Order: sequence, then structure tokens, then C-alpha cells
Amino acid sequence: MIDLTPQVNAISERIHHMRQTHDRVLVAISGAPASGKTTLAAEVARRMTEQKCQTIVVPMDGFHLGNALLESRGILARKGAPETFDVDGFVHLITRLKSNADVIAPQFDRVRDIAIAGSVMVPRECPVIIIEGNYLLLNETPWATLTGLWDLKVHLSVPLPELRARLIQRWLKHNLSPTAATHRAESNDIPNAERVIANLMPADMVFEGA
Repeated sequence: MIDLTPQVNAISERIHHMRQTHDRVLVAISGAPASGKTTLAAEVARRMTEQKCQTIVVPMDGFHLGNALLESRGILARKGAPETFDVDGFVHLITRLKSNADVIAPQFDRVRDIAIAGSVMVPRECPVIIIEGNYLLLNETPWATLTGLWDLKVHLSVPLPELRARLIQRWLKHNLSPTAATHRAESNDIPNAERVIANLMPADMVFEGA
């Protein structure tokens, strides 16, 4: 794992500068699966909080569609692809976050493999919100409508061979066999990663993935 200190320093400094002209700063941290978005978002939030600036992380994964609905649509095996999220609900949430209102957001429970409503509270006085997810800068309809809502766009770039190794290792940690882990990564996660890389909208800051 690379040292995140330079990335965290650069992002936090940029946020502090933006706060001079923004009541609330919405930071999008995007990247392919296994690029390190969650780790970076948590570290930036920790740094900002240490600097007396309340910061809350809102994961895009809270908008996963339920397994029963995905199965009824015949796309359960593609869970995690752009079409397996409630995009309209997610866009509505981000629009509400721009309004400086109290907002309650869902969160994804990886152990139970379900989204849990009412899991994250974002109070109206919170000045910085970090949103992390694969498709925040995806140049596909309707995801592309998000780009105008972000105040700061950060992207984590990781070469595809490294992503492949990370994704296989992720499934190995879920006790899948090497063959099953490789199949799981290559049949779904890697195509999603390729889609992110091929359809990326411009970012304000680009870093090597964590």
C-alpha cells in the first residue's frame, strides 16, 4: 500500500481553500473497483476532522439495488455494474446535499450484502461531505448528470493488471477458491473497471490508487 500522506495533504488543502467561498463542499472520490477510494475517503475525513472541520463520508454503495430486484431483472450476476444501482435516487441525494439541509443516507452492509436505509446522518451544519464510489465521474447517462454537482472531483488511477490482482485477492479473502475468485473478478469486477477507465469524465485531481 502506498503512502497516502501526499494525497491526503493535497486534497485537504484544496478543501480548506474552497471553504473560503463555499458553505458546503462536496468532494467526489471516484475510481475503479479496488482502486482505494474507501481508504482515501476515510483518511481525508480523518484529517479534516483533526483540523476541526467536520467531515462525513457518504458511500455511493448505499444505492445498490436489492438482490431480489436484480434477480427479477436477470442481472444479479452483474451486481456492482452501473445499471445495478438506483442512480436516480443517488442523484436526488446529492442534489439534497447541495441544499445544506439535514440529509439521511443509506449505507451498504457488505457482510449481509444489502443496502441499509437511514444509516448515515449528514447534519445541515456539516461543511464537508466526501462521496466515494466507482461511477461518480462516469460519462454515461444518467451518471453524467452528477458532474455538475461536485465541487471537487478526485480520481484514483490504477493500471488494469494491478486492479485485476487486487480484485482476485479481494475474493480470495471471502474464502473463494483461486479458480472461483478469478472467475468472479473477470466476469464482473474487471469489466466494471474497464468501463470506468474507458468512460472517465475530467477530474480536478488525479492520484495513483491506494
